[in-house]
Amino acid sequence: MDVCQLLQQLEIGENSDFEFKSAAGGLPRSLWATYSAMANTDGGYIVLGVKEHKGHKEHNGQFEIQGVRNVAQMKRDFWNQVQDRGVVSVNLLSEKEDTSVYTINEKQLFVIHVPRAEHQARPVYIGQNPMTGTYRRFHEGDYKCSYDQVARMLADQPSLPHFDSRLLDTFTEDDIDKTTLQQYRNRFSARNPTHPWLSEDTTSFLQKLGGWTLDRKTSKQGPTVAGVLMFGTEDALQELSKSVPFHLDYRERIGNHIADRWNDRVLSLDGTWTPNLFQFFMKVYPKLTAGLKLPFTYLPPMDQFSDPVRAGMSPVHEALQEALVNALIHADYRGEGGIVIERFADRFEMSNPGTLLVSLEQLYQGSVSKCRNPSLQKMFQMMGAGDKAGSGFDKIRKGWNTQKWINPELEERQKPDRVFLYLRTVSLLPDGFLDKLRSVSGTQADSLNPEEITALAIAYSEGEVSNSKIQQISTMHASDISKMLQKLVSQGLLLMNGYGRWALYRTTDEMQKEFQSAPSLPSNGTSLPTKEETSELSELEVAELTKIGDKIRNSPRSAPEDVVSVIKELCNKHFLTTAQIITYLGRSRGLVQGYLTQMVHSGDLILQYPERPTHPKQSYKTKQE
Repeated sequence: MDVCQLLQQLEIGENSDFEFKSAAGGLPRSLWATYSAMANTDGGYIVLGVKEHKGHKEHNGQFEIQGVRNVAQMKRDFWNQVQDRGVVSVNLLSEKEDTSVYTINEKQLFVIHVPRAEHQARPVYIGQNPMTGTYRRFHEGDYKCSYDQVARMLADQPSLPHFDSRLLDTFTEDDIDKTTLQQYRNRFSARNPTHPWLSEDTTSFLQKLGGWTLDRKTSKQGPTVAGVLMFGTEDALQELSKSVPFHLDYRERIGNHIADRWNDRVLSLDGTWTPNLFQFFMKVYPKLTAGLKLPFTYLPPMDQFSDPVRAGMSPVHEALQEALVNALIHADYRGEGGIVIERFADRFEMSNPGTLLVSLEQLYQGSVSKCRNPSLQKMFQMMGAGDKAGSGFDKIRKGWNTQKWINPELEERQKPDRVFLYLRTVSLLPDGFLDKLRSVSGTQADSLNPEEITALAIAYSEGEVSNSKIQQISTMHASDISKMLQKLVSQGLLLMNGYGRWALYRTTDEMQKEFQSAPSLPSNGTSLPTKEETSELSELEVAELTKIGDKIRNSPRSAPEDVVSVIKELCNKHFLTTAQIITYLGRSRGLVQGYLTQMVHSGDLILQYPERPTHPKQSYKTKQE
């Protein structure tokens, strides 16, 4: 982060990534709750030496740079406290990399970068008791975690037994569904007919898989949580659901929106099937892949237990299988909401309770793998579903890339904790894209490599492209991606906003204008809004909005209340996208997005798609009084 980015953030205000504190009286005590919250969420920056005016009639919500009187002393105080286990449970920081001093208007600010804690270090808490001193970040605030939230963080630590390996000492072999286990054995045998485990009896076979265990201290034995989840009878799962909110749901909708009615559904515990994970997988996977216009062949049926999953699967079939298995093996079955798999006309959405055990960057790189339920992971791997550790998301991404579809998107949400995966079956390179590109850049387009063309397509279809976005769909190193994007800027094909790893790139105005006539531009997996909803504005309406934006377009340091007022006026009659608002205001995307987020939270704006805040075509409208 540099001074320019810090000044931009001061204009935006606080959010989940930034917290400003006065520090007029020295190191503020509230710093440690924010340190805990950011470490337990996605990391962030704490900026000391900035005061927020609250309740002031003229300056409410504005930030004033006060500076830190003795920054050297504050640094010493901070490093003494961050290494004191009586203050905070763990020091995650490197003095050289994670603390900085900035001078703005001859005033010094002390900036602390808090990284996201690895799951083995969570919960990061203040004081002596994790149950009362653990915080998480939600928007621009820190909230104290509940007992259950802290307990789940503790349970995810690698030093403790995994939840799915726990003995259910009141359950017996009768709680294992015999038909399910036979189906699993048949699939296991078809994959490896000479495997020595096939000669084992039921309990020994389950024990090899992690579905049965013996407590040597008490001599009690029985199925594990994983064993019942994977192979349990309906009665056993009903009993387990009293302590574990077990829930499975597959929905197939006829359209592209969450409000569209569904025409097929598989719901656990509805009394029509044995609702364990194996049966859910065997029912849902064929439904996910049915009708995909991709080359594949079926295995010839062998008997009543034959495997419906394809041999010689296409990369897309493998990607969908991997995505479904990931939702089942990474779920926190103690969390809320259950596992929900949805198929729309133009996308798949999968969600499961819990949080990611690694950062998004680690997940995209595929270098680190942590599984919340390793026994379940082993069961799926041994039957040929689910890949080796660390390569699962990479297989999903590569499968989607073979069709040139918009790259898969992962999202973490809180309250309750859930992980969402969006798989959109919409072309990243629509028909006519290269022709349009050539009309803008001439023969220059023919010298572009596939990665460069993909970057330009993302910049157009999603409004912007960034280094991290390219990392999700490419094996290129981050530094090489930066060089590639800078090259496209130098060639006049992209415009850059921001600096360093926060930089965002968008297509030039000339390219945007040329592509407006393209008949088949990608819709990012959703239907474009109608004229009444948003973007199809008349020339008169565009002129009116441009006139409104002109009020601050040429004033880069406009007061925040003036920016808010103009945004409300812009969005008074129409739903407008972030890209449209950026155009009318003449501001960077980072600045505009910060205002929009705050205005949605305050109730000044409403979302066109409130059920999905990160909808690729999200639009905003002023709330009518």
